[in-house]
Amino acid sequence: MQKERLIQKPPKSFYTSKTETTMVFFEPETVKGFPELLTPESQKFEKIRRVIEQTYERYGFLPIKTPSVEFDELMRPDTIGDEDEAVSDRFRFQDKGGRNLGLRYEFTFQLARIFKQHPTIKLPFRRYQVGSVFRDEPTSSSRYREFTQADADIIGDASVESEAECLAMACDILEQLKIDAKIVVNNRKLMNAIIDSVQIQNKNAVLRELDKIDKLGEDAVKANLKKHAEPGQILTLFKLLEKDLNFFVKNLFDGAEELFKLQQLGKLYGFTVEFSSYMVRGLSYYTGNVFELKLEGKSSVGGGGRYDRVVGKFLGKQIPAVGISFGLERLMDLTKIEPDTTQAIVISIDQEKEAIKVTQKMRKEGISTLITKEKIGKALEYADSYGIQNAIFIGSDEVKKKKLKLRNMKTGKEEYLTEKQIISRLTK
Repeated sequence: MQKERLIQKPPKSFYTSKTETTMVFFEPETVKGFPELLTPESQKFEKIRRVIEQTYERYGFLPIKTPSVEFDELMRPDTIGDEDEAVSDRFRFQDKGGRNLGLRYEFTFQLARIFKQHPTIKLPFRRYQVGSVFRDEPTSSSRYREFTQADADIIGDASVESEAECLAMACDILEQLKIDAKIVVNNRKLMNAIIDSVQIQNKNAVLRELDKIDKLGEDAVKANLKKHAEPGQILTLFKLLEKDLNFFVKNLFDGAEELFKLQQLGKLYGFTVEFSSYMVRGLSYYTGNVFELKLEGKSSVGGGGRYDRVVGKFLGKQIPAVGISFGLERLMDLTKIEPDTTQAIVISIDQEKEAIKVTQKMRKEGISTLITKEKIGKALEYADSYGIQNAIFIGSDEVKKKKLKLRNMKTGKEEYLTEKQIISRLTK
């Protein structure tokens, strides 16, 4: 005889195994670092997504969809180049066939595979993608292992005009989301030229240290640089970094003219760029102008830049590329926009045929509408709980009058209007 597992106070959730006498207890919960959104947060999230996607498409970018799982060989640092934190924190696993696989940690590296498999794609190719990316890293209240990235890239255009297009589009998105941010720019070629001018050999090590200046401060960064340069070199380097963009343009530093051109184009598009020689992004792949969208307090809300050595690497050639990227969870924390809710609920008071007719007509006009035949009090309580702002009553009196009673759920005001008048009001 099988022994039964006896407990005095079973937990709230449990399931029974195939042997009904044994109970296995399990309290369901989400995996740490993998966020879950319910209303109204999910509605706000989808509104942000729609703003981004519609703006991308308005600027002529086309959607693509790539797999979440790739061969790990595609993502290894010896394939990509210098390993950064995102690469080292990728999720890795094997399938039943013993293949080495991983979850995508970003979208950019997938472009190299796409252009190897589809080399006839017409250039320039303006693509966008919004979806989940994954990092196997420590979590916090604002740091997740799954998050949603919104990327837009122009492949096959080496001009600064393509960079200005990306920044104009980014400004458009932030304006719609009511987020104030400034555009901070730098240039990888310029940074290399500055470091070369003071004859420091290990450029990447110097760039890594300069990238920490916001966190550590200038004195700490200067101390760290002593591992890579002489005191006189460090002193000269920081004197150069304090110069404005005009100095580098006049003295013909490589990359300075590209920044100047971007600055001038920004004036035509209606945005301003701020030059910072201390701003460093993506050491492993950026090759020219780089940009960051920064808030007060120096935190970033998005960024991007030019990466001309990534897309064509499996084809044995360079294909120019530039892109911009946002994290939707970050935008969720910052935007002040309200989520879109269902606009109206039609309450049928023994007039189901007429109520369905009105509901379907409103939906065809683009008005999000629910229908119910619940009692009035219960229907209004439901509408209030989900933030539905308009309640439409259809009873025998409304049918006789050929008018519908519309209640504003915020003010409680009620009025009789024709179907046409209600549709006109709710579509404004």
